[in-house]
Amino acid sequence: MTDTTILTDRRGHVLIVTINRPEARNAVNAAVHVGIGTALETAENDPEIRAVVITGAGDKSFCAGADLVALSRGESLQPDDKAQQAWGFAGMVAHPISKPVIAAVNGFAFGGGCEIALMSDIIIAADHAQFGLPEVKVGLFAAAGGAFRLVQQLPRKLAMEYMLTGDPIPAARAAEFGLVNHVVPLADLMPTAIALAEKIAANAPLSVQVSKRVALGIQDGRIASDAPYWEHNARERGMLMRSEDTREGPLAFAQKRKPEWKAR
Repeated sequence: MTDTTILTDRRGHVLIVTINRPEARNAVNAAVHVGIGTALETAENDPEIRAVVITGAGDKSFCAGADLVALSRGESLQPDDKAQQAWGFAGMVAHPISKPVIAAVNGFAFGGGCEIALMSDIIIAADHAQFGLPEVKVGLFAAAGGAFRLVQQLPRKLAMEYMLTGDPIPAARAAEFGLVNHVVPLADLMPTAIALAEKIAANAPLSVQVSKRVALGIQDGRIASDAPYWEHNARERGMLMRSEDTREGPLAFAQKRKPEWKAR
């Protein structure tokens, strides 16, 4: 790829994918969507790639979610291509592949960034990293899989607290309840993630891929059990996006004031 929005690096049988927008907190725009989705397609179709590590550039943000600045300029966060749109937010959240994906979370993973991590198979986090779905604070909801995946991956009561308050989850707390596999100092983050990817890649590749497909119920490039969640997600999103509160939330955020909710 000539665009440097997404950097890819092959290390043996491991593909490292880096969201390279540190100036924008690695927020997702259309170029990020296409770049991540294309990298995942490359990994899936190349028999020499046996594991993927996804991370963010810099030491502050793994991914801040949707690029609200791009949205404010009227830009779309997804490409025009329908097949690429079907990959879901960031080219990833509705784009399961057979190759294991490890998220190396190098800073905060909020909103869509958290949803990228939730879609990953394994999470290694720097000790200062945080996770969170703050959409309810701005009149939105975690529509890129977070609203159902957080409850699947944390104890239900805990997930509900974090999702309904929008509060961040520190890496150590996330690890305590199994959302994160390992918490390490930032300097050890990529070496740890790559070492784990290489350990997986040393196993029989087809066995690993079948194991992942069966564990997640991946059929024809989709997680079959997710279908009713996505359908419900789309219906609820359509109704919410027509509400006054959904217009008020981003406006108040942009104007740096407290929103005035009307529940309509």
